[in-house]
Amino acid sequence: MKPTPLLTQTLLVLAFSALSATAQESGAPAYVGTQVCADCHTEAAEAWEGSHHALAWTPPGPRTVLGDFDDTEFTQNGVTTRFYRDGETYMMETDGPTGRITPYPVHSVVGVEPLQQYLLETEEGRLQSFDVVWDTGENRWYHLYPDQDLFAGDGLHWTGPYKNWNARCAECHATGFEKNYKADDRTYDSTQAETGVGCEACHGPGEAHIAWARDEATSQTPWEGLTETGLMLDMSAGGETYLQQCASCHSRREPFEQGNPLPGTPFHDAYRLSLLREGSYHADGQILDEVYVYGSFLQSKMYDKGVTCNDCHEPHTAQLRATGNGLCTQCHSEAGNTRFPTLQMKAYDDPSHHFHETGTDGAQCKSCHMIERDYMVVDGRRDHSFRIPRPDLRTVTLGPDACTDCHTNETASWAAEALQGWYPDSTHRGPHYGETLAAGRRDLRGHAEELASLAEYTELPGIVRATALEMLSRAATPALATRLEPLLSDPDPLVRAAAASVQRGAPGNESAARLVALLGDPVRAVRIAAAREFLSLPVARLPDAMAADLQEAMRDWQQSLMAKLDYPETQVVIAGIGMTTRRMDNALRAFGEAVTLDPQLEQGWMMMIRIHEALGDREAARATADEAVEVNPDSIALSLIRSELY
Repeated sequence: MKPTPLLTQTLLVLAFSALSATAQESGAPAYVGTQVCADCHTEAAEAWEGSHHALAWTPPGPRTVLGDFDDTEFTQNGVTTRFYRDGETYMMETDGPTGRITPYPVHSVVGVEPLQQYLLETEEGRLQSFDVVWDTGENRWYHLYPDQDLFAGDGLHWTGPYKNWNARCAECHATGFEKNYKADDRTYDSTQAETGVGCEACHGPGEAHIAWARDEATSQTPWEGLTETGLMLDMSAGGETYLQQCASCHSRREPFEQGNPLPGTPFHDAYRLSLLREGSYHADGQILDEVYVYGSFLQSKMYDKGVTCNDCHEPHTAQLRATGNGLCTQCHSEAGNTRFPTLQMKAYDDPSHHFHETGTDGAQCKSCHMIERDYMVVDGRRDHSFRIPRPDLRTVTLGPDACTDCHTNETASWAAEALQGWYPDSTHRGPHYGETLAAGRRDLRGHAEELASLAEYTELPGIVRATALEMLSRAATPALATRLEPLLSDPDPLVRAAAASVQRGAPGNESAARLVALLGDPVRAVRIAAAREFLSLPVARLPDAMAADLQEAMRDWQQSLMAKLDYPETQVVIAGIGMTTRRMDNALRAFGEAVTLDPQLEQGWMMMIRIHEALGDREAARATADEAVEVNPDSIALSLIRSELY
């Protein structure tokens, strides 16, 4: 392992020496609450009342609890949960963190349909989302993970870190949420301005707007960067501003902060978007795991042409603006839409286009252009990439096709032949980026050239190009790093951030010279990506301005890690930093925290054992291996490592 250069080492000490999550003063206006907004915005408030946003997180009560708490029971893996009432209190009796059957009052309620989930407080301030939920359509209790054997002590058990509400869910179900995790004793002191997604969750804190409305604003106002009406952002501007505000929750992403970023914060300053990774997306970019819309939508022609969420979804009711095909024919019709002059004006809601009997499922636009998948067992979510069906592509390696999604007894070749007959002159049967991503997943080094070409093709969506670059980071060479250097200045921040990782293939000094400009990038996600690469670069000295940029980028990265100290995966990253900087005490401490949070994290146990061995402390290695096997008795890998030590 090469020693870390002096400059980078010094900056890392400055950036990572104090990983304590201290809230920063934002200088923003205060939250005032939805009721204050409703005093003037009556119509919007009435539309919001009862919406999925309003009911995203509520206190328990007769009007909010839909589940059957009339002394009913549900059994999974031999554990019986009882749902009952104790006076006015809704109660659950189930296995707690130690496996002991324990009664818990229902702390709060999540959602309204098609399922409703309940939160339990396992210790003061720590909220956990319970895995047995109420199906509001079928009126039954069911388990979210019926095929998994989840028992107390498992990281994926309802009491484990991955089901912690404070860390994983609350920020998108609350207004003005602050996690306030205390790493020293692993406790939470979370707060929110409002439970549920209220007006200020999207429009921003209202104090300055109220002052404007009352004509109280003066030249001495303490707030900066607000609109003329005293808000954090102007929703009427539409476009990226509107879209990114919705995307802050409706996306699969890694947060950089420990709660709600202030509305108006650019998406890539607050989050690192998950790309089209294996396990989350099919190779062609269609939804596989639950990815919450934004990553799909970025692939669509609709996004490219300026369509936003507001065109289809009414923001206050959170309902669609029209029913059935009427939603799509707002634009896709003989009349067209003047906002989108390139859209061909013709009859789309017609058998001449969809070749199905009018009124049937096959004649619905969404059936062909938005495949649906169920998550949380009963919650159907539709793919928002709005793609043209491509049964001619190899569905086994690329992803499903809408035709055989409905015609389950038919083959993709049958569907492709039908489309050939309907559209003999179609221009939509050429190469697809999914073919290249699928080939790269099978044989990364063998298809590096095609992936590089994909990344360079500027007509493709940025998320696709960034995915190709992220894949290439695992097979980067000096030649690829040189070839793809121009992408470090690409207009799309997703591409710039992913391009940074490809520079791992370049010699250290060349990589540093190319990456240094990204340290001062206007987008935080890009700065953090560059800082991560500098961690192991042989940089002994930089000009003062560049050194300052490096320190600031390192601080950005530090703060993003501070926000997630309760994530086992974050502790693994911190441990990796310790190993790279040869601070093995820090590495052991972080790996130890990771396996404390998630005892099934075999990687953490293995690394601790190996570090103890490398330091010559065989006794500590044995003790760690014994503990690892005790909590993971079925792990062959850990048992083998343990046997090697005796």
